[in-house]
Amino acid sequence: MNEDLIKKINSLPDKPGVYLFQNENKEIIYIGKASSLKDRVKSYFQERSSDDIKTGLLLSEIHDIDIIETDSEREAFLLENNLIRRYQPKYNIRLKDDKSYPYLKITIKEDFPRILFTRRIEQDGNKYFGPFAPAFQAKNTIRLVCKFFQIRKCNETIPGKRKRPCLDYEMKMCSGPCVGLISKSEYREAVENAILFLEGKTEKLTDILTKKMFSLASEEKFEQAAYYRDLIKTIQEIKEKPKTSSVEQEDIDIFGFYRVGNRVSIRLFTMRRGKIINREQFYWDELIETSDSELLNSFLAQYYLKNISIPSKILLPFHPSGESFLISFLKEKQNNVEIVVPERGRYKKLMDLANRNAKLYLEMKEEEIPGLKELKDLLNLKKIPYHIEAFDISHIGGTQTVGSLIVFEKGEPLKKEYRKYKIKTVEGIDDVASIYEIVKRRYSRLLGENKQFPDLILIDGGKGQLNSAIRALKDLNIENIPIISIAKKEELIFIPGKKEPLKLEKSSPCLKLIQRIRDESHRFAITFHRKLRKKHSFKSILDEIPGIGEKRKLILMKKYRSLEEIKKAPEEELAEIVGTKTAREILRRLKGEH
Repeated sequence: MNEDLIKKINSLPDKPGVYLFQNENKEIIYIGKASSLKDRVKSYFQERSSDDIKTGLLLSEIHDIDIIETDSEREAFLLENNLIRRYQPKYNIRLKDDKSYPYLKITIKEDFPRILFTRRIEQDGNKYFGPFAPAFQAKNTIRLVCKFFQIRKCNETIPGKRKRPCLDYEMKMCSGPCVGLISKSEYREAVENAILFLEGKTEKLTDILTKKMFSLASEEKFEQAAYYRDLIKTIQEIKEKPKTSSVEQEDIDIFGFYRVGNRVSIRLFTMRRGKIINREQFYWDELIETSDSELLNSFLAQYYLKNISIPSKILLPFHPSGESFLISFLKEKQNNVEIVVPERGRYKKLMDLANRNAKLYLEMKEEEIPGLKELKDLLNLKKIPYHIEAFDISHIGGTQTVGSLIVFEKGEPLKKEYRKYKIKTVEGIDDVASIYEIVKRRYSRLLGENKQFPDLILIDGGKGQLNSAIRALKDLNIENIPIISIAKKEELIFIPGKKEPLKLEKSSPCLKLIQRIRDESHRFAITFHRKLRKKHSFKSILDEIPGIGEKRKLILMKKYRSLEEIKKAPEEELAEIVGTKTAREILRRLKGEH
């Protein structure tokens, strides 16, 4: 961290506000709120657990910090979510497709109102409906309204210079007010009926249309009466589509939640007047570690910032963080809004339904992970191997042999579960025996800790390494864990019980997934081996120099990361640690050696 940044952090005010972390390209990568900007920002740079992946990645990219001071924490809450929506920082929870939720607008302030597709809600006295998800539902609804009620969607001036109606009129999608083919009162009546339709007040609308139909029939205007008869029938069909209903005429939003690792699914059921009239699905497949309550809070704030329709009740699976601020924000838009986390009864059943649907959607999405389903079919597994563990061995000429274990969850590396092994029982070049050792050590530990086994084990190597791993499992009385190996030279896949290895097409998603896992295990093993080799080389050369004991060696190793760094160090600096004579000898040997 540079000195300018340290000074900036130390000078932050002890006030509420919003902080914006920027990378070296001045891009905003994270936005947060705080009751004390000084304390909150400082907390990021304190010593943290190595498992805190999100913060570690974030800190590595922070180049500058900007702040916006507010009068209260509540103001900071609102500003934070507005800025997240605007800038979409990569380390924040972002409401995906935020810009794709459109609304419908009926311009009731005009003499001949239009129905329009819009993404902006303005306090202009017009009628807005939505949001719609996905976006095509809004356009479909415009077509329905134009077809049923013949409301115009053009920008034509009325009265204007047009003498003939446009194509919409010929297609019976508009009543032609621009050329005087309908009176203002008749047109306004059609608009009022369209509004009832959009508001879901189908019973009231049906009563109005039925009276209109009988009135026209009594006047022997049978063609017009037939139009209303068909319109009533269509509205009844829309009304009678199966819906989940509530006995009481309630307005409720029900949010289901399901999470596996960094994948999250949120399912929303919208209940209005006791019937579920809409559902929306939200899904993230690459979230960096964030608590469920924090995620839910950020999601709800962003969702309701853009949503003009807030019900009297919101059902949630658990309490979000910052709930009090969220409620006060919602009450500005809906006075009697209530957040409920149901534990029993009818609301609990609705909540369970939403949670089940969220889980179902996530499971469906996971089946789309390239290669996993193909891998299940290839190996004739009982389930998709979401949790895969892979092993590799690394050494040079049989010295300092190490092993690696890497874990893939849902097709992605789960780095916090990676493990390194120094080989203890094998001497010389013997990858087969080394595989036996690390496989046995790994699953002996899982047995002792009563932890879950993987869905699949992948060994880097050929038939010998595969058989060695199988023997290690048998010696532990572990059965029924699927296991395969892949040999690098021809990318052959060895499967227990099959004499001949498989050779998959190079374009196979299954092969690409196996190669990706194998390459990651190899990278991890090589990195560990190089680190040990460098450390050993460092120590061995220092051991050869007179005047350097264990204490001085430890000081040098702590201060300098490599022999190259020692070689570049000023003689006076080294002399402060080991004395002038020894410092000169160190540099002479290193420069002669390199």
